[in-house]
Amino acid sequence: MEPDCTTDRGDNARPLYPVRPADLAALLDRLPPPQSAYLRDLGVTAKSGEVLFLPGPDGVAGAVCGLGDNRSPFAFGHLARLLPEGTTWRLEPGDYDAGAATLGFCLGAYRYTQFKPADRAPARLVVSPDQAPALAQASAICMARDLINTPANMLGPVELADAAIDLGRRFGAETTLIAGDALDRDYPTVAAVGAGSARPPRVAILHWRGSAAHDDAALVSLCGKGVCFDTGGLDLKPSSGMLHMKKDMGGAANILALAQLIMQADLPVRLAVRIGCVENSVSGTAMRPRDIIRTRSGLTVEVGNTDAEGRLVLCDLLFDAAAEQPSVLIDCATLTGAARVALGPELPALFCNDDAWATLLLRAGEDCYDPLWRLPLWNGYKGWLDSTVADINNISAKPFAGAIVAALFLQRFVPAEIPWIHLDLYAWNEQAQAGRPEGGECQAVRALFAALSAAPIALKQ
Repeated sequence: MEPDCTTDRGDNARPLYPVRPADLAALLDRLPPPQSAYLRDLGVTAKSGEVLFLPGPDGVAGAVCGLGDNRSPFAFGHLARLLPEGTTWRLEPGDYDAGAATLGFCLGAYRYTQFKPADRAPARLVVSPDQAPALAQASAICMARDLINTPANMLGPVELADAAIDLGRRFGAETTLIAGDALDRDYPTVAAVGAGSARPPRVAILHWRGSAAHDDAALVSLCGKGVCFDTGGLDLKPSSGMLHMKKDMGGAANILALAQLIMQADLPVRLAVRIGCVENSVSGTAMRPRDIIRTRSGLTVEVGNTDAEGRLVLCDLLFDAAAEQPSVLIDCATLTGAARVALGPELPALFCNDDAWATLLLRAGEDCYDPLWRLPLWNGYKGWLDSTVADINNISAKPFAGAIVAALFLQRFVPAEIPWIHLDLYAWNEQAQAGRPEGGECQAVRALFAALSAAPIALKQ
């Protein structure tokens, strides 16, 4: 779906001149003398974020957008809300990537408006057919943002599962919805996490194949943590810790955005998607500290803390996905506060058991300005998850390395020969920045998609 901030009609579009400091003098020489003199009087510098409007006989005739040395899409992220409402603009040639400009413009135009309209409509940008990949990325990211921003009373496990199924059907995927006794039997850890909620858990599964994908084509398997609200369970969070917990399904939202990009681009792969949709609530039927759960794999887990529920949601999904022997297995989750302490809200933590995949993904993140930071799967901490009454505990008794310990827990459910990527992300903008409004955020998806698109060798069986 084309964003409402773009158009393919250039009638009456006003010129927008993106410019870097090194090219400013040449631009000033090209512009009509009155406009050039006006910009000089204002002291234009072409620094990143600078926007100056060009006067004309009927008002604003154009605008100059400074880029500085910023080559990310977010150099254009402020324009849709800064350019006059109702106006249409065309990008003039310059030292920038048109796809990145289109993406940044669209991401900056985004507002969550289901319950309150935006304060103003965005300006519109003229786009050409070759900007379709940028528009596809914007659409997927905004879908994820909408899911994360939707309040938990409107988006529970059933609604999230339905959103996943609807996405699969839109692209002709085979869809499966697991609930009730089948979920208790096949995904016991998902069922255990959801046992305390009046809203029943679900597992949504999609299988899709690209039009050029043969029977032996690479299988990309995606798993997402979809905890629609997390109270912490009986190990209850403080009220301040629950304020953002509608975003605890951010991993699922990111996985669905990645799946949409893969299917829309018709990558020549087979795709499997598993979303664990659940609410972690407090009630007489909720799982308790020191309960023991038998996982799909047969391993038993002692519940050291009911607020470490995300790894329980994922472990059965990962084990199920691994049984299909995927070429690469990827999971996304808003898993640990420890990752945020280490890396902050804007930098997802990457754990990977395959150095080639990790290198490819880190490079892709740098190239498309969707960064990640690799943390180690440090074997020395594996013993911290030992339990005296079960095969493994879901937490460590030590107050250190929480993100690493969580990743080591998940690693127990993934065979060593399967390339596995685990992303511990925040999925939220604490404050508004250019192209990144406050609220739900889609993180690492552009990097993942770029890596998957560029990895025909790595994806071979």
